[in-house]
Amino acid sequence: MTTHAPQAAQAVTLPTTLDEAVAALTAMPAAVPVAGGTDLMAAVNSGQLRPAALVGLGRISEIRGWQYQDGHALLGAGLTHARMGRPDFAALIPALAAAARAAGPPHIRNAGTLGGNIASAAPTGDALPVLAALEATLIVAGPDGARREVPVSHLLAGVEMLRGGELIGYVRVPLLHAPQVFLKATGRTGPGRSVASVALVLDPARRGVRCAVGAIAPMPLRPLDAEQWVAQLIDWDNDRVLVPEALQAFGEYVAAACIPDPVPEPDGTVVPLPPAVLHLRRTVAALARRALGRALS
Repeated sequence: MTTHAPQAAQAVTLPTTLDEAVAALTAMPAAVPVAGGTDLMAAVNSGQLRPAALVGLGRISEIRGWQYQDGHALLGAGLTHARMGRPDFAALIPALAAAARAAGPPHIRNAGTLGGNIASAAPTGDALPVLAALEATLIVAGPDGARREVPVSHLLAGVEMLRGGELIGYVRVPLLHAPQVFLKATGRTGPGRSVASVALVLDPARRGVRCAVGAIAPMPLRPLDAEQWVAQLIDWDNDRVLVPEALQAFGEYVAAACIPDPVPEPDGTVVPLPPAVLHLRRTVAALARRALGRALS
């Protein structure tokens, strides 16, 4: 919750359960849900948003923790970045904990929530590539106690959207019990917005590699061909060995898939990528190479 409501807000409702919050949103279609308020207040202060009413989610205790369920972790949407960054959570989902610790300065990590990161869908959201690589699913709460599941990637791509009165209640994440890594590059030292980020997880049971690149596009990108190619080269039966040349090639493969070469003009000429784009592609390649190397080490 924010410490104060914007002057433009006409009403503030503070439900104590998820279903009460859904009912409030259904009764007030113009209301805006708010948890940490880190993105909402920035939009209000810049004049981009003037909510008619607010539904505060800070008192809903059921979405502020997590539980185990059929080989998955069911994460409450109200989990803060600070809470996800703690050692006990890091032992559960290391890449998501690393992303939470990198989400920004302490006051942002203490307020910002997992559900807010997803609902805002900002390209630089650090949790988003991790959830994409883990192939996480959302549990969406709707009117009259309805619940439905939506893949995180579908929501971020706009394939499925939240309907009127719906709220993200939980995030269902498979527990792989295998190495996973999150790395990001920023434009300055210390916590900051990502210029590029990479989440990479190993899935030994399926002998697979899953990778997602964030911040360089409106949604996380999955280089599926690069994943399948490198998974075939890993010696899954002998300490997951991979030759250094393959690590280098994987980084280049991921970068080229996410930032492809320009399409030739009708006359056959090819306009080279601008220097800034080439630098970004090298950054993605380096992050992907390092992420896979750390996961295999």
